[in-house]
Amino acid sequence: MIVEKLLQTERKPWLRFYEPGIPQKINIPKKTLPQLLHENIAKYPGHTAVSFMGATLTYKELGQFINQFSHALLSSNLSSGARVAIHLPNIPQFIIAYFGAMQAGFTPVPFNPLYTEREIEHQLIDSGAEIMVTLTRYYNTIKPLKENTWLKKVVAANVKDFFPSFTRWAYTFTQEKKEGDRVKIHASDSRFHNFIGNQSSQKVSLVEDLDTTACILYTGGTTGVPKGVMLTHRNLVANTLQVGTFMPDLVRAAEKTLAVLPFFHSYGLTTCLNMSTTYAGNLILLPRFNLEAILKLIEKERPTLFPGVPTLYYAIVNSPLARKHDLTSLKACISGASALPLDTQKKFEELTGTSLVEGFGLTEAAPVTHSNPVYGYRKEGSIGIPLPNTDACIVDIGNPGQVLPPGESGELAVYGPQIMKGYYRSPEDTSLSIRNGWLLTGDIARMDEDGYFYLVDRKKEMVIYKGYNIFPREIENVLCSHVRVEEAAVAGVPDKYRGETLKAYVVLKEGVNLTEEEIVEYCKRNLAHYKVPRTIEFREELPKSTVGKILRKNLIEEEKARLQNSLQPE
Repeated sequence: MIVEKLLQTERKPWLRFYEPGIPQKINIPKKTLPQLLHENIAKYPGHTAVSFMGATLTYKELGQFINQFSHALLSSNLSSGARVAIHLPNIPQFIIAYFGAMQAGFTPVPFNPLYTEREIEHQLIDSGAEIMVTLTRYYNTIKPLKENTWLKKVVAANVKDFFPSFTRWAYTFTQEKKEGDRVKIHASDSRFHNFIGNQSSQKVSLVEDLDTTACILYTGGTTGVPKGVMLTHRNLVANTLQVGTFMPDLVRAAEKTLAVLPFFHSYGLTTCLNMSTTYAGNLILLPRFNLEAILKLIEKERPTLFPGVPTLYYAIVNSPLARKHDLTSLKACISGASALPLDTQKKFEELTGTSLVEGFGLTEAAPVTHSNPVYGYRKEGSIGIPLPNTDACIVDIGNPGQVLPPGESGELAVYGPQIMKGYYRSPEDTSLSIRNGWLLTGDIARMDEDGYFYLVDRKKEMVIYKGYNIFPREIENVLCSHVRVEEAAVAGVPDKYRGETLKAYVVLKEGVNLTEEEIVEYCKRNLAHYKVPRTIEFREELPKSTVGKILRKNLIEEEKARLQNSLQPE
């Protein structure tokens, strides 16, 4: 059991590193996200809430669409608290469906638009969603799934619905047929604009219970079958404001956020969508990654906030196009999802003049728990210090009741108002992850004497080789320190002789050569002998999630299939 003394001040060495302007503790208002949004609608009705493909929506207009969607759901014969699946990229309809469902007492469940039919069906069955908002191009894939799931209705949104008139006309004649958006919608289903078209734009009675499930977000499935994380209204509001306090110069109704991170992921949902609407900002939407489009948007729209992932910042600093655009409007960028290379950080700050810091979070914490102060003291390679109202410690991997001293590696445990309610329909998994209110993250980390935290690896990805505990991330860091290596992944892969062995997957920088022998020799100079990979595979690219995490599980599955095939009789 994690003991109460962890909450005592003397175990919080990071407190002295909170910079002026950042409170160590904040008051979380007893309000929901929709309530905070409607306060901004009333106070800033003419302020731009959303910018999308040259069109804009004011807060008043956004509020009217959200209310129409709420009324449409309430008249759709759904169960009390029904789950509303949102299978959309970053387009206005996502925001409308998200807040429209939430404020009417329904539970939004975002889906990754890139999921396969099998993955969509699994999540529909697990969540029990009764209605789904998807793109018209996916309608023919989703419609048959109604037979084996709880789905009663599919609402099809078109990307062009909120385009300016000329852009919409041009898209119709140049892209629509190619994108698969011209489909016939069955009578039992609806197009998005028809679904909300005849509904009232008057505000519905807003949900006020802060501890009800506001949203279910599915974990990325990087360590197994995705699980639904139940986040309450209290969780979402708390984390939104916690993140906001780490940017002490944030100005209400003046910030512009470039939303490249997908909203279906907790990172993009909180740092882009929830943050912007809570602080009455302008959300600049980009439905898919396009480097040139990002650079043009920064120069044209002049965003001030740009949350991202290392691969995104890396792409910018290594593109010759970046020098052709003015990127100096940015004032704060927080990087998450994976380790931020120091070289990328320095080059991005030199290019833009902004502050780029590394943070950490996980879906179960809504998601942010740590960050380096945006303008204060930061440490290279560190995920920073806990956010306000958040406590953290390192506990023994096999005995979470034992707190480890600074410098020792163990499992990272966190405590705060952003910690999830639990896993949907999975009390066993919940009890394994939450102990006495503390979330056991499954991440191996260490804390230094100053209270700054450093990730070592995922607990489930630890490799035991010849009795030694080996963390792939440590080996990856060594590989990536080689001047000719762009990125690398290391995994414990099946071996028919040893059971499990270390294998490294290496992507070289463009135009350079490196042999397997040279990599092994480099590892031998920088790692203990048992940590040196036994096999090296060169690749053009590594499998990654939509937010840039390298998917070691995909590499392991490939190796399992390869081993299985080798054992088959010819």
